[in-house]
Amino acid sequence: MASATAFAFERIALLGKVNHDATHSTLVALAKELTAHGFTVIVEERTAAQLAHSELPTYPLERLGEVADLAIVVGGDGNMLGAARVLCECDIAVIGVNRGNLGFLTDIDPDQLLVQLLPVLKGEFVAEQRFLLQAEVIRDGRRHDVGRAINEIVLHSDKVAHMIEFEVYVNDDFVYSQRSDGLIISTPTGSTAYSLSAGGTILAPNIDAIQLVPMFPHTLSSRPIVVDASSTLHIRPAPNNGTLQLSCDGHRRIEVLPDDEVIIHKYAHTLRLIHPKDHSYYKVLRNKLGWGSRLF
Repeated sequence: MASATAFAFERIALLGKVNHDATHSTLVALAKELTAHGFTVIVEERTAAQLAHSELPTYPLERLGEVADLAIVVGGDGNMLGAARVLCECDIAVIGVNRGNLGFLTDIDPDQLLVQLLPVLKGEFVAEQRFLLQAEVIRDGRRHDVGRAINEIVLHSDKVAHMIEFEVYVNDDFVYSQRSDGLIISTPTGSTAYSLSAGGTILAPNIDAIQLVPMFPHTLSSRPIVVDASSTLHIRPAPNNGTLQLSCDGHRRIEVLPDDEVIIHKYAHTLRLIHPKDHSYYKVLRNKLGWGSRLF
């Protein structure tokens, strides 16, 4: 058995999409190969259900940062988003194996698993910090509910294709009032997700900025705005809206009543995302979005 002492990471946590055949086979292969190379392998609690015959130690997602140096997320970007919202709380590196569709965040090819992963484990990687957004719903002058997102926070109606009215402030400076289907508040990470579909621009992940993208605005003059990520955003719904929803990464939904106020700002903790040494953000964009290759 080889020793892992020369590697940058020695304690590896595995997690992935539950009840997905391709993910299952990748997790089994990872557990077998990493153990054979002498690593300490931990399996996230829910993921462990897929590895029924494994005797590897299991821990809940919230505790992986206590027992592992690196978390390998097997699945699509949705799996990465779900894990990131929890793993950002602890000092743990995160890398993704793509078993989804697009894979903007999960860039290890499962067919080249060890070829790409072993150099990373030896320390041949690039790291970046991705920030999250926190949304607070203020009710009767007090913080009523909180949600976090690594991609985007969306204010929208609880009805399909229903226009709402609201005011937007940046650092208490009034920006505009708007009638639209809602508003997408996106991080650079989320600029290739829902925001892009709504007509937002792509922000390179190292840009410290937040993008506000109107959803089907009533006036053609409404356009996306990019503000400094240190800004605090205040959104005040009009009293005649009825109940609205605040969605965090399309996962968590928070009720927003007519007299509530929504405050959005950068979250204190970041996600430490790592990639293979040859990772190129622009190569990812070309591949995923079908951009043209070099002419000469």
